[in-house]
Order: sequence, then structure tokens, then C-alpha cells
Amino acid sequence: MLKNWCKMMFAVALSFLLIFASLPAFAANRNNDQQKTPVTQGTSSTVLKQADYFGDLPDSTPVSVDIVLKMQNEHLLQSYIDRSVNPSSAYYHKYLSTDQFSKLFGAPNATIRSLTRYLKHYNISTKVYKNHLVISANGTAGDFNRAFSVNLQKAKFRGHTFHAAKKGPKLPRIMARQVLAILGLTNYSALTPRAVKRPLKMTANASGGPLNLDPSDLIKQYNVGPLYAKGANGSGQTIGIVTLADFNTDDAYNFWKQEGIDVKSDRIHKQLVDGGSNWDGYEETTLDVEQSGALAPQADVNVYIGPNTDAGFVNAFATAIDDNKASQISVSWGLSETAISTAVNDQTEDPSYALVYNQLFEQAAAQGISMFASAGDSGAYDASRDVGSFNLAVDNPADSPYITVAGGTTLPWSYTTRTGVQVNVSSERAWGWNYLYPYFDSLGLNTPTGWANYYFVGGGGGFSQLFATPNYQRGISGVNRFTAVQQWQPSTDFGSVTPLSDPKLVTGRSSGRNMPDVSLNADPYTGYKVFLSDPDAPGTNSGYSTFGGTSVVSPQLAGLTALMNSNQTSRIGFWNSQIYRFAKQKNSPFHPLNTTGTENTNLYFTGTKGTIYNQGTGLGTIDFTSLANHFENPSR
Repeated sequence: MLKNWCKMMFAVALSFLLIFASLPAFAANRNNDQQKTPVTQGTSSTVLKQADYFGDLPDSTPVSVDIVLKMQNEHLLQSYIDRSVNPSSAYYHKYLSTDQFSKLFGAPNATIRSLTRYLKHYNISTKVYKNHLVISANGTAGDFNRAFSVNLQKAKFRGHTFHAAKKGPKLPRIMARQVLAILGLTNYSALTPRAVKRPLKMTANASGGPLNLDPSDLIKQYNVGPLYAKGANGSGQTIGIVTLADFNTDDAYNFWKQEGIDVKSDRIHKQLVDGGSNWDGYEETTLDVEQSGALAPQADVNVYIGPNTDAGFVNAFATAIDDNKASQISVSWGLSETAISTAVNDQTEDPSYALVYNQLFEQAAAQGISMFASAGDSGAYDASRDVGSFNLAVDNPADSPYITVAGGTTLPWSYTTRTGVQVNVSSERAWGWNYLYPYFDSLGLNTPTGWANYYFVGGGGGFSQLFATPNYQRGISGVNRFTAVQQWQPSTDFGSVTPLSDPKLVTGRSSGRNMPDVSLNADPYTGYKVFLSDPDAPGTNSGYSTFGGTSVVSPQLAGLTALMNSNQTSRIGFWNSQIYRFAKQKNSPFHPLNTTGTENTNLYFTGTKGTIYNQGTGLGTIDFTSLANHFENPSR
């Protein structure tokens, strides 16, 4: 009786929301409307404070800005997401359309009208995304200076020239209450791709050597073959790729042809969001399309290409999720939580920047879209590459509890280098290049200059400082507890490190969203072939390169989800609430890498014997045939 009553009350609540969501959220108040109050920029305070400013941005300069609105009824949404992937719920696999989502959880129509009219008063044109969470605004610097009470200036930071508003924007108080963040008043971006090209060439010989893998190798390694034997091929599915760099579609078709993969014709569809982007990072986009498309050969691949700005990244996600065509979406760009804001890391400021993406991923989960993001490629020290600090840090937007984070492993290989160093990885382990330190040492790379490119490389993982431990991770052995191998001693300000002569084994507890969720091979020395041509002259100087990075794993997971979805009667949906439940079962589809020691670390976190989870590799590697069976029969 209680269970039926709860179902009834939940249905009643949804019905009332559908009725009242379109009603005005507030009555116009002329006095309040004149009182302006600050709104979060959602931009790294470090950039704004440390940049060198050298003059006002001319009033006529075109500027694009996103006003990101606060979601309504978020707790009810989170409950709905949990129910949509719970086989015992009446709402199991009953996903929302984009229109249903906007009515239930997007900003009220009155909020949209007030903001768009306000901006129109300053000659700023607007586009309202269907989800009612994002308003894209276009005007001039002078228009935005007046509308938001800011002073847009020209600035320089770390070699980049951009525009920024040193002091944050303001809006009339009654509107400001509905705004989560304003993005685009600075067009500085630290977002970078997560692909890693093999940096040092080793010539393979009879005694072994680095691996150059094909999609068929992944299929064998992670037991994907039986899915194809059952008729799965990605038919009827669409894979979404969110990226910030353009690419040559012919490279992907050439890759699949040379790999002998019979793919659907005319399957790649580019969507240029906000005008698209340049080719800076084209290797990442090419890799994403080639790897995901190879694993689900009959699926379409929709590539959402936005400019490399905060607003461009948000709009690419919003477009892909609002379209609701792709049942699985991958992203391989990001930045460290440390890069977002020192104040946020210290938990002295609301993490609005991260919450912008989290809202969009909640929307995706409610619509039954499986989202995947790469964990980063600097091991447990994600900020070492983009900020240059050596504190433990994880990657954003992968830190959202509503996206599945792809970690990395190294497959077995062995080799004797020209410098006489024996490399021997005897079994699959967490990806961390500490196993190559003797080789790098022999080349004289053990210097502060060499550390970032060679020594601090591995699969991302650790604890988010922005998001709490999600419910699906609670009660999982290994979550919020860790075993680590400390090989580096950071300075007091984390601006430098010193290598330890004797690594220390340490244990402890922490909190926050634990990352990653799962892992597959990502080491460039056991990496995958990618077919590329010259970006300056597409179709010329073409050939294969070998790449790794967790950005290989994320699109692979999207492709494999499309493969599994093609044999499902409905979308698999949000992975995490399901896979952590599967991991506790005796017939778990996951293989935890819980060996403790230096041979299994992501440069800090290692395994803990007997646990289900560790922060080096998450739940571990995946038997995809078993995972597909779990998704098909979740209650067994």
C-alpha cells in the first residue's frame, strides 16, 4: 500500500508541475527591478585577478554571452532520474522529452520573458534554448556594458589575449535571483582536449614493444564479440560528440575503410554551434569520431562543434541534449577543478561554473541519454597541466555526478629500450607513467621541465571538491577510502614538487564525488591507431598516428553503448545508478584492479585488496557482453 501511495503522490506532483510550470514565477515589481545585484560570472577568479588589462574593449565589438538560468524543482528531477533507471519503479525507462523537461524543470516562462525583454531594451538579441536553462545573447560590448553594469576590457593572461570584465555583472534583483551564471563576458578559455600522442618513439622488435591497436583489439580485450554475434551493430542509434575543434570527415571514412569496417554511408553529421570552431585540437575530434563509429558501425555520428569558450562549450552541450537524437554523448575536453577557481576549491564560493554543466547532464539523464566524459590525463594531479600546480585534483565537467567518467589503464607489454631499460607490464594496471620513470630518467628528462610532459601523465582520478559523494556510490567498498603510493612531495603552495627516493604507502579517507567510474585501456604506449590528414590541407599528408588518453575511452564507451542500445527495446539511460548496483552482484560485469602498489597507480591512488572500487580505475574494466546482459535483465 505504501509503495502504491508513493507512486501516486509522485505522479500527482509531476502533474501539478506540468500545470503550473508555465505560470508566472513572480509579479513585476518596478522598484525591485531597478535594484541591481551581482550575478556570478562562472569564470576563474584567478584569471580575472591576475590578468593584465590594457584598455577598454571598443563599444562596437560583437560579444556573445550565455545567461544560464537556475533549474526548478531539482530535487524532484533527481528523484525522477533515479526512478527512470530503477527496474522496480513504475517510471522505469519512461524518459522525458525535451519539451516535458522544460515545462517541469526549466525556468518559468515569466523569467524567460522578463530577461529577453530586458536585454532587448539594450539592443541585445536572444535565442532561448528549448530546455529553458540557457539564453544565448548577442550584442556589442557597449550593449553589454550598459545591460550588466560592467566594463569590458582587453586583457592578457598566460600568453592569451582576450576580453574580460574584471568586476562581475549585475542584473535587476528580481531577475538575478533566477540566474545561475553569466558566461562569455570573458572569452578566455582553459579548456583543452584529453588526447595524448605517444611522445617518444620506440621501435618494436622480436622481444616486444609498444602496442598499436585497432578497434578489433578492444573487441577481443573486453569481450564485445558476442554482441555482434547476436546482431548488434548500432542500427537505429545516433552517437553524439561534443567538441571544440573542427575536423576532416574523410579521415574517419578512410579509417573505417582501411580497418575493414563496413559502416553506414553518409553517417557523419556536423552541427556548427555558434559558428563552430577552428582546427586547433582536430586530432581529438577525429579520434572521437573514428573510435566511437568503429564500434557501432551502423550508427549515425552527430558532431556538435562549438567555439572554444565557456559559452561555446555550454551551447554545444545544450544543443546536443536539446536535440535528443543521440542516446549516448561523449566529451573529451575539460579543465581541472583547480583551474575553475581557487575560491571554489576552498569551498568559499558557490561552484556555479560546474553547476552549469551539471544541470545540463541532469537534463540528459532525465531524457535517457548516456553521457560520458574523460577523466583527464595527468593522473591524480589534474591541475599540473593547465594550472601548473601539484595538488591532488580532478577534471571538470567529468566531476558531475550525472556523467559517467572514463578512466584509463595500461595493457600488458614489454620492451628493452635502447638505453638498456627493461619495461615490463605483466598485467593490465592503472595507467600511470611511473612504470616508465626509469626510462625517462635514462634520457635525462627528470627535471622540472620534463615532469609535466612525461612524469605527470596517467588516468585521472580522485575526489571532487565541488560535488558531494552521490547516493549511488555510497555503501560501495573503497568509496571515500583510499590507498595511495606517494612518490612526490608537493611544496607548501603546490607550485612545485620533489620526487621521493622511497615511495610511501598511505591510506586515508576523503569525501566528494569519487572518480573515475570505469576504465579501459588509455595508455599511448598501448594505444590506438588514428588516421589523420594535414589540417591546413585536408586529405594530404595523411597517415596513422598512435594516440591514447582517457579521451579515447570516452568515445569508445559511447560507441559501445550505441551497440548495446541497438539490441535494447528502450534507451539504457544514465549508467551510474545502474552500474554501481551491478558491481555489488556476484556476477558483476566489472573487474576491479585492486592490486596495491606502485605497479597499479595513477601516480597516487592505487588498489585496495578486496574492494569493489578504487580512485585509480573506479569499478575497473568491463566485460561488455556481461554488462549488456545486466542492462537487459537488471533484476537478476
